[in-house]
Amino acid sequence: MKSRSRVILLVSASVILVVWSILTIIPLYWMLIGSVQDTKSAASFIPQMIPDVLSVAPYERFFSKTNVMRWLFNSLLISSILTVTNVFLASLAGYAFAKLKFPGNKAVFWILLSTMMIPAQVTLIPLYILMIDVFDLGNTYTAILLPSIVSVGNIFLMKQYMSSLPTSLIHAARIDACGEFGIFWKVILPMAKPGLAVLAIFTFVASWNDFFWPFLVTNTTEMRTIQVGLASFVYADTTDFGALMAGATVAALPMMILFFSLQRYFLQGITIGAVKG
Repeated sequence: MKSRSRVILLVSASVILVVWSILTIIPLYWMLIGSVQDTKSAASFIPQMIPDVLSVAPYERFFSKTNVMRWLFNSLLISSILTVTNVFLASLAGYAFAKLKFPGNKAVFWILLSTMMIPAQVTLIPLYILMIDVFDLGNTYTAILLPSIVSVGNIFLMKQYMSSLPTSLIHAARIDACGEFGIFWKVILPMAKPGLAVLAIFTFVASWNDFFWPFLVTNTTEMRTIQVGLASFVYADTTDFGALMAGATVAALPMMILFFSLQRYFLQGITIGAVKG
């Protein structure tokens, strides 16, 4: 009886996972086939899942009518910088909160954590005024980068992850007269590679997909990111769905490459967090 119930449970779980996978893949497949169809077929309410004719015209329109290489460069530059700063600063703060004892450790951490309860929409207008009117940083990389140099969510993620790392190695390094930054750089970071990989993936994808803030603080074509640039294919009375799908496909490629290149660390980080969490 137990074996029968277990089989039913496994079959049910497998069916749910298969259905969920199909639902996840369909939008990606629709994007891909929409990028090699004519505009009428790509904009059809009922998508043509197996196109009769394939065409590269949407890609030609996308690359010829836009400054796409500059948009890709901007997105890559901004996402790379934010990934590096978040990985370094969040892991540094996470190590301090998880392994160092100093006055106000818990108080400071809980104060930082409480800021996550404030909706981003509440701080959007003051942040915009600060960047544009006070600091006069409109239409610059600094205005896009500064508010996202490090996030409280990433600090929390690294603090939780580093709390699971063994403290004995830190004590051994201190006995060997290694400084705190040396311990962080030579002992903690090598052990935290899976967590850092997860953080890097999350940060890069979030930065690459960010639309609203770069849209607010930039006003020229040269400063657009790829996500903001895609909006230029939505006109007042129509939308070039073919070119839009082609642009979305091009924009998705770096994220896919990043995920598959760090997939081993990503899965390892999830497993370690589940076992030691």
